[in-house]
Formats: sequence, C-alpha cells, structure tokens
Amino acid sequence: MPVLDAVRALAFVGDLSMGQPVDHSTRAAWLATRIAEAARAEGLALGRDADEAPGHAACVALLRWSGCTANAPEFSVLMGDDVGGRDAMLSNGSAAEASALAGTLGDAALIHCEVAGEIARLLGLPVGIERAMHHLFETWDGRGKPAGLRGDAVPAVVFAVALAGDLEIFSRVHGLPAALRHIAERADAKYPQALVALSTRHAADWMAALDEGAHEAVGDAAMASSMAGPERGAQGAPGRRAPGNAPDLNGALAALHTPLELVADVIDLKLPWMTGLSRRVAEAARAAGAALGLDEPAQARLHRAGLLHGIGRASVPNALWSEGRRLGEADRERLRLMPYWTGRAARRLTALQEEAELASFVDERMDGSGAFRGASGAAIPVPARVLAAAAAWVTARTARPGAPALDVDAARAALQVEVAAGRLDAQATAAVCGAEPRRVTPTAPSPATVTLSARETEVLARIAIGESNKEAAKVLGISPATVRTHLESAFRKLGCSTRAAATLKAMTMGLLPV
Repeated sequence: MPVLDAVRALAFVGDLSMGQPVDHSTRAAWLATRIAEAARAEGLALGRDADEAPGHAACVALLRWSGCTANAPEFSVLMGDDVGGRDAMLSNGSAAEASALAGTLGDAALIHCEVAGEIARLLGLPVGIERAMHHLFETWDGRGKPAGLRGDAVPAVVFAVALAGDLEIFSRVHGLPAALRHIAERADAKYPQALVALSTRHAADWMAALDEGAHEAVGDAAMASSMAGPERGAQGAPGRRAPGNAPDLNGALAALHTPLELVADVIDLKLPWMTGLSRRVAEAARAAGAALGLDEPAQARLHRAGLLHGIGRASVPNALWSEGRRLGEADRERLRLMPYWTGRAARRLTALQEEAELASFVDERMDGSGAFRGASGAAIPVPARVLAAAAAWVTARTARPGAPALDVDAARAALQVEVAAGRLDAQATAAVCGAEPRRVTPTAPSPATVTLSARETEVLARIAIGESNKEAAKVLGISPATVRTHLESAFRKLGCSTRAAATLKAMTMGLLPV
C-alpha cells in the first residue's frame, strides 16, 4: 500500500472517530503548513526542530487523530458517546471548559500519542514527525499531556498543528470572528502568543482560500516535502536525503509503501474484542475465493477488501456494541451507514479504490435487506457476496459483548439460517464455511529484534482483546500477579506502556496469533 494512501486512510478514520467532517484533517493540514511557513518567514523560533521540512506540519495534522481508535474505549467510559463527545470537546469555544475537560482524560492522551507515534514509525516517516506525534497534546504553558512539557521543550510543529485544528473547527462551527476570539483566549497557554498574532493577521485570507478548495491536494505535496527532510523513520531508506527537485521527490514518494495490515490493525483498535478481526475477514475471504475458483488477482483483491472493510466503524460510538443496549432509530442509522463511509474512503485511496468499493458491499444482503445501498441479487457482485459471508463467519466465530464465540459447527448452522432466509449467497457461504483458515501462533522468530516468550505471548493476547489481568489469569490458570509480571516484561520488550500500543506493535511484528 502506498504510504500516501495509508496517510489518507488514517486521516479519514481519524476524522470519523472525532465526529468531524471528512475533510477536516486535510483542511487543518493546509492551514498548519501556512502557519509553519509564515512563522519561518517571520523568523519565529517557537520550539524544537526549527529546521523541520515544510511538510512536517501537514503530515502531523493529517495523522493527528490516527490514535483515536486506540483510546475510544476510554472516551466511551468518560463521555458515553466517544464520537459525539469528542466532537463536542473540539468544538467547545470556552478555553476554561476545554482545559477542565482535558484534565479529566487520564491515560487517554498517553494512549493516543503512543499509538500515533508508533504509526508514524511504522509508516517510515521522518523522526521529527514521529517525535511530534508523541507530544500532540502538550501545551505552551506546560499543562498539557502526556508529559507536561513546556514551551521550547515541545516540537514546534505541535503548536502549529493545534492552532490550525482549532482555527478550522472554530471557524466552521462559530464563524471566523468568534474563532479568532476563542484562539486569542488560548494564547500563551495552548500555543504561543506570537503564533496566534501571526495567524490572526492571515486568517481571513487563509479561510477564503480553503473555501475555494486550496486543501484538496495537500497530501501529495506535504508527503513529498517531508521526504525531503534530513531524517527518515525506521521503515525509510536509511541515510538517504531525498533530492530537492519535485520529480525526484514524487518518485521517492511513489516508491514508499507500507503493509495494508497496518491500517486494518489501527481500525480494529476501536474495540478490544475486534483485535485481528479485519485480518481474519481478509483471510477467510481469500480462502473462500480460492475455493470458488477465483483467479489469484481476484483473491488478492478480496484479501485487501477484507482488510479495509471496517473503515466505517470509526463513525459509530463504541456504546452501540454494548451488551444489552437497546438501539433506537438513530443508532440503527449510524450502523447502516458504516459501509457507506467505507465507500467514501475509496475516493481517497488512489491505489485501492476498487478494493474499498468492494469493501463497502460487506453488509449488503441477497434479499435487499442489507446496508447501505439495499442492493439485492445480481446487483451484488460475486466477490462482494464472498466478503459478506466471510465477515458474517468471522463475526460468529469471535467473542464479543453478549455473544460468545461460536464453534465451527454452530457457526455453520448460524450462516445456513441466513442462507435459508435468502440473505447470504449459498455458494459463497459454503465456500467460506468450508475454507476457514486455521489460527496459527507464529513459531519462527520475528524479523525484528523483539522476541516474546510463549507465556508473554499468551498473556498479551488475552490483554489485547480487552481482558483484565484477573480475567486473563483465570483463562490461563495463573495468578493475576504472574499475569502482571509477564505483561510488564512484554511491554518493556516492545517499548510500550499501553495496551493499545503494545497490541498494534505486536500485531504488525507478527508476534500475536490472528
């Protein structure tokens, strides 16, 4: 998967997770670039890394909310509606109220920043971007999170991005004059006064340019500019400084790829029980495609569509999956629109448009009772029927709130009920039910430097799906203290301090069973 497509997908997921319009991050990225460029032109030294490549601000803004799926469980507990609650938090013009709320977030900021930093590292982005992602919620006055750093101890790009995000949201929600008042109230607290003064002078022109679509190609330019920086992340070509001319930069950008599984794993962090879900759907769909005689390219498309099929889940509050929750009409509509948002993402993914469009059929049903199109019969392509059956199969085989995992025979019986009712395609379902890939725990050493013991892997696998230490201890037949010891060792080896970051890193390194 091209890194630029991965950034686009993660920006899209982040906007959905935060309850924002799906162009919020691209608009904020364009504004962040303008702020950084103006600050440089005026000689403002606002923090560390003053020599960052111009595109760093845009890349940090595009990936700013990439850690949102990871702390959705914490926000759900805090606010009830993790999506709507975060939208209200971002839109709150009162600096005092926003600061008070930020103080109640506990570990949510740490989880977000740790995961976002890991994402930047896995994408191979410059280390300046990775560093900024670890400090996204620090403030100029030192009252931010997760480390409480102050002033020039914080990467300067963090303040440009925070100001750009506020300017975009406040202008859209409250209008530009009110937005500038709200931003002024945060001067020398959330971001430096000098940056506020600079932005205030240019805000009217910048917002007018945004309204004319100036942000629409921000991703390509920002990524190319970032690749021109002197430092590259862990996945980038070591020791290479990209040349300064645009054609070569674009060529370097086109050559930079990342596994699509990274996007899938980030999506699945939204709810712990979904850990590995998209990977399993992808494997089940590929295997069923092979059983049906589809050629290798078609099987590969099914696999990629399976990895992408959950993008739209970011738009739905976690509480809607709570055990025993009675869903109202508005709740059902949000669930119905999940595949719609996946289809919308197809417009952002230049190399994966066909796969994302296929993924948007995952909830369609043969009798027309599915979502979001209400397509039926021949209007549903054969690969889409396979994907729908694969998703139903994996969901039945996965434990979730209020629904224990079904064994193979029970899952087959459940899907046959759907076939008999005319909702799932008989041939696709038979292929899926007969071709379930075995779950295999990796036995070969990871190509990376981290190796977990068998017991550490078992413990982390239980914690990754949301079990407490006590619950994991009961399943594994060991004491909670022993669970804690193994978990601390696994976290130390992985260089992580939160469940979400450890899960993401272990999944991408092949250290956890899928």
